[in-house]
Amino acid sequence: MRIVSLLPSATEIVYALGAGGEIVGVTHECDFPAAARSKPALTASTLPTGESSLGAASGSNAATIDRHVRERLHSGSSIYALNAQLLAELEPDLIITQELCPVCAVSYEQVGTAMKRLKGDARLVSLEPSSLEDVYQTIDAVGNLIGRREDAVRLVDGLRARERALRAATSAAQFFPRTLVLEWTDPPMSGGHWTPSLVELAGATPILAHPGEDSQRLDWDAIAASDPDAVIVAPCGFDLPMALRATRSLASTPQWRALRAVRSGRVAVVDGNAYVNRPGPRLLDSAEIFAAAIHPEISALPQHPDGWVRLDVGP
Repeated sequence: MRIVSLLPSATEIVYALGAGGEIVGVTHECDFPAAARSKPALTASTLPTGESSLGAASGSNAATIDRHVRERLHSGSSIYALNAQLLAELEPDLIITQELCPVCAVSYEQVGTAMKRLKGDARLVSLEPSSLEDVYQTIDAVGNLIGRREDAVRLVDGLRARERALRAATSAAQFFPRTLVLEWTDPPMSGGHWTPSLVELAGATPILAHPGEDSQRLDWDAIAASDPDAVIVAPCGFDLPMALRATRSLASTPQWRALRAVRSGRVAVVDGNAYVNRPGPRLLDSAEIFAAAIHPEISALPQHPDGWVRLDVGP
């Protein structure tokens, strides 16, 4: 099978199922596992000055990126370009994309238009997970599509086993902190879709969250009123250094500085691009990161030190 993956999470799933060798094309944002970077890239950003749509490769701040994205979407333009000629040359049997979010990947409509140039009878599949359980079902579906059903069963069984182990580890906690996840910092945006369930899995109570729904803009006064016990900052598409810069920029916001989580040093900064924002197998890594950040008193939890840091708020 010749597979084109136009979704980073789908690329991760196919590789996790042992079928990475069947991928013939990916997006410019497919960076995991490392082997995916050697595949032909079919997409590029259309944002100014060569920015990635979410800033992962630029020095722009969160507010600038947000403005560029909103302006392009408001005008009906895409923030991604798709190389239809290369897609035709790759002659795929299966194209995997999504309709969930116009900011996360090339649009379904763009892919449908590009498919008109294909000579063969390629199959177009859209993945739309909005919860952790949906991700498990997505893995099963992809496994069936590419002839890796048994591999999918094993992968999902392994992920469910890690979920059970994490629940067991955090169930004995004496305190289940009210936890706010910010998936963007300027403007502040809530944790949506699968993210609230990761907070619960990590032994905490999600607040100002939107489970199963798109991330939504939050008002700083509402954040101040909620006064969370802990905060996790995982900007969509930002690696850890960029997430740290975005989080530190919040120091100029009075409501942020006044939060008990900030004053007590219970703020974790997470590599959102690698973990939280991609609905694939690494969501269990994300839940383990959340748990380690929220419950430092539980020493047995997996740490994933390359994926997160605790914010140093100074004296």
